[in-house]
Amino acid sequence: MKTNRANRAVRTPGGLSVRLDVRTLTVVLLLLLAALAASVVLIGTGDFPIPAGDVLKTLVGNGDAGQEFIVNELRLPRVLVALLVGASLGLGGALFQSISRNPLGSPDVLGLSQGATAGALVMIVLFSGSANAVTLGALVGGLGTGLAIYVLAWKQGVHGYRLVLVGIGVSAVVTAVNGYLLTKADIVDAARAVVWMTGSLSGRDWDQVWPLLALCAVLVPLVMANARGLRMLEMGDDVSYALGVRVERVRLLLMVAAVLLTAAATAAAGPVSFVALTAPQLARRLTRSPGPNLLPSLCMGAALLVTADWISQRVFGADQLPVGVVTGVLGGVYLLWLLVTERRAGRI
Repeated sequence: MKTNRANRAVRTPGGLSVRLDVRTLTVVLLLLLAALAASVVLIGTGDFPIPAGDVLKTLVGNGDAGQEFIVNELRLPRVLVALLVGASLGLGGALFQSISRNPLGSPDVLGLSQGATAGALVMIVLFSGSANAVTLGALVGGLGTGLAIYVLAWKQGVHGYRLVLVGIGVSAVVTAVNGYLLTKADIVDAARAVVWMTGSLSGRDWDQVWPLLALCAVLVPLVMANARGLRMLEMGDDVSYALGVRVERVRLLLMVAAVLLTAAATAAAGPVSFVALTAPQLARRLTRSPGPNLLPSLCMGAALLVTADWISQRVFGADQLPVGVVTGVLGGVYLLWLLVTERRAGRI
């Protein structure tokens, strides 16, 4: 195997040439290292602090019995859920922003998170459902909302600004439904629902890890396999058709994947806000690369959520905040900055 001088392409002995963006690869590796380092620090954080070296030894099976229990049973599942939820939201946000060709086209703005919340609230308020029932309700609510947005936005195809506008309208309707459901709940169910709606990683265990991991193991390779078609879609439907892309098939497939990723993340941790909006934009600014930046967005989402969880546990002293509060504050500031930037550029 040999590379050209610019290290921009890799050619295999069989004659296959693969484009290699060195800056993007470097950003992905650095984000992975940052996410893993933050994970080790987070695992060692708590009422019983564990040094990073001991955390690493425990993870490979060389810790004592007490450390094994604290790391593997209490803290590792929460960190894995944070990584998987952040990665799912980052990738889902990148897909929606690329399909809509709009930096505001994220699950938070389009109403998917609110739809998943509505499904969970139905289970909590009307049926007093278990944790598994709430998870199922969130998945069904997210999928139903995604289907409604797609159908309402369809007019000889689905186009970017129409998708965003329909999503904003659906989001407003579903938010009103969520408010109504809360008014119908008794005090116990209402308190439970409000905690879930904030977005939290507290109490997460292996029951949340395995379903989300299995879903990511299926959807992430599927999305990456269609990355070329997604890049073509960003140039417009006519150009994509001319290049042989089956536009609506690719768009529908990737939208379903994005909805499933978002709904599953919401089911696992509640509606953690703004990660899906900010991760793709931050990744794009780091890579300085056109296109959807799927893998950098995935890694950025994981790093952001693990870091936000550490902030929620340590920065405010004994008053630990739900991670959704931290991402909401940081993401809200970023959204205001993004709106000002887009307005100055004349795009809104």
